[in-house]
Amino acid sequence: MTYAVSPAADPVARLYGEHHPWLLRWLRGKLSCTDHAADLAQDTFVKLLATPTERAVGLRTPRAYLTTVARRLLIDHYRRQSLEQAWLATLAQLPAPVTPSAEERLLILETLHQIDTLLDGLGAKVRTAFLLSQLEGLGYAEIAARLNISERTVKRYMVQALAQCILLLA
Repeated sequence: MTYAVSPAADPVARLYGEHHPWLLRWLRGKLSCTDHAADLAQDTFVKLLATPTERAVGLRTPRAYLTTVARRLLIDHYRRQSLEQAWLATLAQLPAPVTPSAEERLLILETLHQIDTLLDGLGAKVRTAFLLSQLEGLGYAEIAARLNISERTVKRYMVQALAQCILLLA
């Protein structure tokens, strides 16, 4: 036996009923793929469900809120798409014997998404210091000289970056 929740009793259901068609049209205008637009519209309402009910009920301008959430999801979508295109371009340049299997490709792509999420969560200066350390192998003194900051600041940035790594791994 299933129980239907009336839109009048559930404010999120009411918001969904009133604004989902509009949000879907808005996203279709931004994306070339109807399926991606539908996915992002659903993800937007999932984010709304994750907010406290009082906040969802008290939205004075629900379309502005939904647009903001959807725009952020759209940015994430484009960033993931760009990362995937770069990965596919890199794969296309590999000789056949070195090309990873389909499973390895998916694992690498998932790892790239995790790294992207990690880097996106860092401030610009922290991210730069972290990348100089991890990708170029620079020491703290070299990073400090390159970024024109103190070595103590570099240490603080690295602690922030590593804390973010630990947080995402947990």
